[in-house]
Amino acid sequence: MNNDNIPSHDHPHDQPAETAWKHDGVRVVKATQLDSNTAQTPGMDRKAAVNFARMGAQKLWAGTVTIHADAKTGAHHHGHLESVIYIVKGHARMRWGEQLEFTAEAGPGDFIYVPPYVPHQEINASATELLECVLCRSDGEAVAVNLDIVPVEMPDTVLWIDPTHPQGGM
Repeated sequence: MNNDNIPSHDHPHDQPAETAWKHDGVRVVKATQLDSNTAQTPGMDRKAAVNFARMGAQKLWAGTVTIHADAKTGAHHHGHLESVIYIVKGHARMRWGEQLEFTAEAGPGDFIYVPPYVPHQEINASATELLECVLCRSDGEAVAVNLDIVPVEMPDTVLWIDPTHPQGGM
């Protein structure tokens, strides 16, 4: 067999004798096994799939978020953690800022990035369907700091702008 086309990597494949890959290797968390015993914010239902408590995850937290039709969460932030939200079903309206003065919308297949310490609020933009999302954070512990913010009446709509989309997009 020719190994010329196999990418090289620096980690060893020799497993220490005390490591049991059967129980310490790949793990599957079934949808029915998600854990709601995690930091919560009013208006949403967070459930953990992967975290430190369940799997010993050191550098990430992953789970689901559900927001009922025509509902919104309380304002909150996630401390030093970065968060990524993937919209599976429904339409999200995100508000953020010291007075939740900025807003943008996302739909199925869209990703939302929330930097550390950014006050934000998730809103289900639909009056009739659930908003279902997958959430990943940059640490194995859940952090949710609920805030008492009086939001501005009319937030500014912000287009997502990045180097590949300098004109922005909704």
